[in-house]
Amino acid sequence: MLIDAHVHVVGSPDAHPLDPARSYLPGPAPLAKLRASAASAGIDRFVLVQPSFYGCDNTLLMQSLGELGPYGRGVAVVDLDCEFETLSDLARCGVRGLRVNLYSVSHDGKLPPFVDTFHAMVDMAGAMQWHVEVIASMASLAAQAEMIASAGVDVVFDHYGLHGNIAPDSAEGRCVLELMRLPHVWMKLSAPYRCSADEHAVKPDPAWLDALVDAAPARCVWGSDWPFTPDQSTHRGPDALAPYRDLTYDSVVDGFRAAIGDAELTRKLMRDNAARLYGFSDERAAA
Repeated sequence: MLIDAHVHVVGSPDAHPLDPARSYLPGPAPLAKLRASAASAGIDRFVLVQPSFYGCDNTLLMQSLGELGPYGRGVAVVDLDCEFETLSDLARCGVRGLRVNLYSVSHDGKLPPFVDTFHAMVDMAGAMQWHVEVIASMASLAAQAEMIASAGVDVVFDHYGLHGNIAPDSAEGRCVLELMRLPHVWMKLSAPYRCSADEHAVKPDPAWLDALVDAAPARCVWGSDWPFTPDQSTHRGPDALAPYRDLTYDSVVDGFRAAIGDAELTRKLMRDNAARLYGFSDERAAA
């Protein structure tokens, strides 16, 4: 058993309406295609993350988790005043986290306020014994370090912290690495192309990979970012199709394994750590 801790499922716009405030039009990315693509890499567990273009409508996420059963977990997006009954429904489907998106702007360029959103999600996640997942630039993470450090729940950063041109030994880089040493802070080693000038990069920046794994070897998890979401520079508005990156699932897996280069560490990053974070109960995950 291996776990892909960061994927998105996209349905037909007719069956699953998109958020009018989205910044691009996504193509379909059905669950069946994901499972078929991942099978050759030995990956059969998935963490489905609610994408920005569905807003707080988690219908497809819940349906997909129903199909996956014990092979799936989810990270949802909810309103600040979401009721406990809704959270309970999400939990029964396999949701184990709430996402705060400070990166995927709407077509009008707006982002939600970090502080209010983060505190609301922490309160809800705490009540459900979940975590909060944050996608934000590294500069934003560093700016809110005190708030993140004091969170009473696990906090998971997306995509290598979206470090961009920030170096591990810079002030902001050191700040985020200090956060990573806290026992409740995790990192998704996913989508290296989001941090690279190469829009098809499948290997992470080696300096950042080494620094993150050194800081938190038991709290880093791998994810593919399937279906390889398009670069923000290709977003042309809610009715303009933005193509996914021209990558294969196998190439993404192979690139990550080659970057790690150690079988035992690879097993931790692609299986053991995520099994703990998301509550996958397969006995092999805890071996």
